[in-house]
Amino acid sequence: MDCASCVAKVEKAVARLPGVSDIRVNLMAERLSLTLEEGGATAEAIERQVTALGYTARRVAGPVPVDQAPAGGGCGHDHHGHDHHDHDHATHDHATQDHGAPAAAHQHGGIPHSHGDEDAEMAAGTPWYATGKARLVGLIGVLVLLAWGASALLPAQAQWFWLLATLAGLWPFGRRAVALARAGSPFSIETLMSVAALGAIVIGAAQEAALVVFLFALGELLENVAAGRARAGIRALAGLMPSTARREAASGTVEEVPAAALRPGDTVLIRPGERLPCDGEVLEGRSAMDESPVTGESVPVTRGVGDAVIAASISTDGALRLRVTRGAADNTLARIVRLVEEATASRAPTQRFIERFSTWWTPGAMAAAAVTMLLPPLLGGDWGTWFYRGLALLLVACPCALVISVPAAMASGLSAGARRGLLVKGGAALEAIGSAKTIAFDKTGTLTEGRPRVTDLLPLGGATEAEALRLAAAVEQGSGHPLARAILERAAGLALPAAGEASAVPGRAAQAVVEGRRVSVGSPRHAAEAGATLDHARIGALEAEGKTVVVLVADGTALALLAMRDEPRADAAAGIASLKALGLRPVMLTGDNPRTAAAIAGALGLDAEAGLLPEDKLRHIGALRQAGPVAMVGDGINDAPALAAASVGIAMGGGTDAALEAADAALLRGQVAGVAELVALSRATLANVKQNVAVAVGLKAVLLVTTLLGITGLWPAILADTGATVLVTLNALRLLGWRPRLA
Repeated sequence: MDCASCVAKVEKAVARLPGVSDIRVNLMAERLSLTLEEGGATAEAIERQVTALGYTARRVAGPVPVDQAPAGGGCGHDHHGHDHHDHDHATHDHATQDHGAPAAAHQHGGIPHSHGDEDAEMAAGTPWYATGKARLVGLIGVLVLLAWGASALLPAQAQWFWLLATLAGLWPFGRRAVALARAGSPFSIETLMSVAALGAIVIGAAQEAALVVFLFALGELLENVAAGRARAGIRALAGLMPSTARREAASGTVEEVPAAALRPGDTVLIRPGERLPCDGEVLEGRSAMDESPVTGESVPVTRGVGDAVIAASISTDGALRLRVTRGAADNTLARIVRLVEEATASRAPTQRFIERFSTWWTPGAMAAAAVTMLLPPLLGGDWGTWFYRGLALLLVACPCALVISVPAAMASGLSAGARRGLLVKGGAALEAIGSAKTIAFDKTGTLTEGRPRVTDLLPLGGATEAEALRLAAAVEQGSGHPLARAILERAAGLALPAAGEASAVPGRAAQAVVEGRRVSVGSPRHAAEAGATLDHARIGALEAEGKTVVVLVADGTALALLAMRDEPRADAAAGIASLKALGLRPVMLTGDNPRTAAAIAGALGLDAEAGLLPEDKLRHIGALRQAGPVAMVGDGINDAPALAAASVGIAMGGGTDAALEAADAALLRGQVAGVAELVALSRATLANVKQNVAVAVGLKAVLLVTTLLGITGLWPAILADTGATVLVTLNALRLLGWRPRLA
């Protein structure tokens, strides 16, 4: 598919079939998905409808490997989260584009299709100049050259050569225009071009008609080449996966198998310098891992026994023995590819507006062309002159450049971000990030490392340090909270009693019955509410040092104070400074106490709101949104409500399920500076969109005036439209080379 108008054509045609709903066409992934109701249209009927538009359709019978992509680029598309009763997925090409093998990926029954008029299905990797589209351009071009030669040598017969060149292009384009009109798209670019060319033939301007057809075919070819380059950014991600892996059998022998054959629990051997074929856990060995191909992190990270490693990263200097933790269909890289593809299918508000505008623009322009043909002659003008100008006005009405201006830029921006570990789930989220006025951060695990350590353990009321630690750790058994992990780490080696009736008071405490006593580990405020007597001076002194204090309480009596400190991320201060330089207001929302929050926030240079329960965070985000859009940054696990309440949610994480799935965007590197990079990427993409729209609308406006004044005619009109389409696409491709330039 070359432009967003192709999306509308296919969606509208398929929507006319009975029992069809939830139609989704992904421009960049070239894939169609839909829901079929019982008793509705059959898959064969869908194939016939798509074929009528000039595409040859076929179903995908089963899963397709994620590294398999069609010739023109494009990867598979997987609509996770949609439980369809019966659904078909489709890969489809623009009406004159060659594609080979079906696009990637984990589908149930799909319909990949390539053009049936000019293009036969060809092997993946077919160069653009070997496609049916290129052959059509070559044929029309040769006929145009022959007509030009005949004009000099055989002037009496030259008109027939021009007519032959025109008909060679009008045959496929006219057929498509008729099929589109019957399928519910009467105002397609094919219709505009065909009417203009036929009209030119009627008034004896066959030479201009031939040039219009040739330039239109050339424009489609150039769009195809540019769209293929845009898709290459997504395809390159899938290409990072090695095709084979060295799997260790139960007998100890090692065999080379396809990477797609790996299953969770398999053991894989990695040699120094090799790329990992899977997500896994290190069983033996130690190596500096180059994760830049996936996360964009330029500095290798050392991984050893027990550490998680991600697919497509490179073991730079050590041999590793890994246990596979995710199969090929669900590893980090495969999920990134799917998320990027799904993101390109998500329409930004600007794109939706332009698509709505274009649906009125084309019929309105055709009506204006009819008025131009009829009104001036009725008022005394020359029929031939104004009929010709009306035909030229039809070509000025072509909306292709305007319609593709937004999705091309968004797709390039999303691909550029993915290469740097910045995952954004669609154009709407990418647009929202750049318009944010405030960036709200969670503290633990977001601004800090998320690995607090117990720094002070102060027994109270005659309890011993060992006894206090034993009870506190018993309560926290099984908890995944960072503070709980810190306590359990400190208690390593102690024999812990069993805990019953375990429960949590959100944002306040964990509690359980241990050895017949009701024991809780929670905030000083919770302990005070439970009736415990506290040494507030000592607690205040610890909190002033940036430490988080929890109180161990048993049957209403405080037994110990435990102080923990979670150090800020190394890049947090610089990341906050970059956000300020971009004109944003960073603020920290935390459930921690005010003194600790103030100490951390002061060191990083941002405002802080402390002592917040989950519902308090929601209320604060609501208040912040009154001043403008708010982006919330959290760890993707405990901050889901706040992430959802913000204008856009950004999850910190190194490729975890929560980080990839919980928010509108995810930072794979887990660095605060990534938030500023996201904002910069969004603003660069929105600037590119504005440039594209200005080019598309500006050229239309100029051509509209010059056409009505008789300065330009048919072939300059179609040349300007083709040129505008290619210009906006090439401008969008500049984003693929985007690099952040932060203060």
